[in-house]
Amino acid sequence: MTNTAGTLPPADRRSAFANAPMGIVLATPSGRLVDANPAFGAMLGRTPDELYGCAVLDLIHPDDSMATAEAYTDLVERRRTMRHETRLVRSDGSLVPVQVTSSWVDATPEGDPPHVVAIVEDITERKALEAALVHRSLHDPLTGLPNRILFGDRLRHALERGHRERTPTCVLGIDLDGFKAINDHHGHPVGDEVLVAFAERLTSVLRASDTAARVGGDEFSIVCENTSRADAEALAERLRNTVTEPLEVDGVTIPLGMSIGLGTVAGGTDPELAFELLVREADDAMYADKATRRH
Repeated sequence: MTNTAGTLPPADRRSAFANAPMGIVLATPSGRLVDANPAFGAMLGRTPDELYGCAVLDLIHPDDSMATAEAYTDLVERRRTMRHETRLVRSDGSLVPVQVTSSWVDATPEGDPPHVVAIVEDITERKALEAALVHRSLHDPLTGLPNRILFGDRLRHALERGHRERTPTCVLGIDLDGFKAINDHHGHPVGDEVLVAFAERLTSVLRASDTAARVGGDEFSIVCENTSRADAEALAERLRNTVTEPLEVDGVTIPLGMSIGLGTVAGGTDPELAFELLVREADDAMYADKATRRH
């Protein structure tokens, strides 16, 4: 029901405010909360009375407070509608990602002072979905290792650090020997189990600063950040001794072999030039190792 002015009567407006499923807050131009509905209080684990008089920025995660302060100042100065995402801090210290839609409200003839009204929506589920989609786009669905895209990103990061701090970077290129025969003789499901087990063995040997990736069917690469050639060679030797132990899959013993190639660049090398050179050197060395092992 509306009144003759086309707006909800005060009692109905208050009921809509109190029963809205999303958080609603009113704040002064200086950023103090003067009202909050129960949904917003529940979002933070606090009552509306506890929130009265709080500074808006005191509810924001410290890492997001500067961006939120700039957005709020822009809203007040331009007196317009603004939408942005931030993170609120609950009473127990946990975080709530939210989307905030804020609007400036001028003083009314009835005597209400100018203020800001904000609709606050919990976007936890949306953020979880976005994170899952990003993870899926950057990781191999079978082994869970980084894929070729993320491998390239990690390698560029390592090379940029090496250029900046003058530290060496190494790449190990790895190829499973005889993987086609495993698929042909035992079937693709067994081949998939071999790849998963091989990936687990790889990661168990690596250091915290190393990144293993599946870059092809049975091809893997390892980025070794801030690593000398001697240390990378030692890692390759550990991989040969640890990763190639025979596997037991569905009661069948499957021997494992692999070829490894090493590429290195010195610290201070230009990242753009080093990327292609490093990957090519590791691949060439890996194929050379495979040829030697065949003979």
